[in-house]
Amino acid sequence: MTPTALIAEDEPMLALALQAELGRAWPELQVLGVAPDGPSAVAQALQHRPRVLFLDIRMPGLSGLEVAQTLAEDWPDDAPFPLLVFVTAYDQYALQAFEVQAVDYLVKPVTAGRLDACVARLQPRLSMAAAAPGASSPAVGAEVLDQLRALLAQATTGAGPTAREAPAAARLEVIQAQVGALVHLVPVDEVIYFEAADKYVRVVTADKDHLIRTSLRELLPQLDPQRFWQVHRGTVVQARCIAAARREESGKVTLLLRGRAETLVASRLYAHLFKGM
Repeated sequence: MTPTALIAEDEPMLALALQAELGRAWPELQVLGVAPDGPSAVAQALQHRPRVLFLDIRMPGLSGLEVAQTLAEDWPDDAPFPLLVFVTAYDQYALQAFEVQAVDYLVKPVTAGRLDACVARLQPRLSMAAAAPGASSPAVGAEVLDQLRALLAQATTGAGPTAREAPAAARLEVIQAQVGALVHLVPVDEVIYFEAADKYVRVVTADKDHLIRTSLRELLPQLDPQRFWQVHRGTVVQARCIAAARREESGKVTLLLRGRAETLVASRLYAHLFKGM
């Protein structure tokens, strides 16, 4: 099969340069497209299902790591997950954090020698997959999920190359949800789960829902991670409010809640949180 790739890069000149260098280093590789931002990268990857995905770390809309997280959650079960190559401008210390994971990286501007080494790592992995097309392995394998969990943990704790430079935010005790001239003060301990909703976050308690004008990305560092578990890229649930977890054949987990009739879905990326003792 012809190897395929998608490039996600918001700087057109760098994208063209990478595409040209790939044409030299890997003539057989078919570049299916260039995505200029994170949401476009997700949409094009799900549409074209490339075998290799070159992800810029910093892009408008979603970072490269967030794109990988989204794809791991939404990737179809009947297609192999792409090999991920992160493209970054971080210093050597940050690059070492990438290197300890089983994903590759390229430094901007990409040099011919480094790209040749990257291609030499990718080609055998694609050849192995092509040699066993009937293998019944999951589309998003355990190795990929472990890699993404490790990188996400680095980003959250400040140890990795996507960590925020600002100091850790103070823990929230009260949510201030405004409706017109009225501000509702909602104790965080009463919140069953938070759910991303466009530019808002839905704050769900046992008897009422509120909307706050913030993003889940901004809210998450202010929550105690021991109490509030991220179970999906758009959902954070208070652990004590989970009554039971049912594992599905797809690898996802359905969560039954205390105090609410609806169920939540924990994606494959976070299913490891729900194991018997």
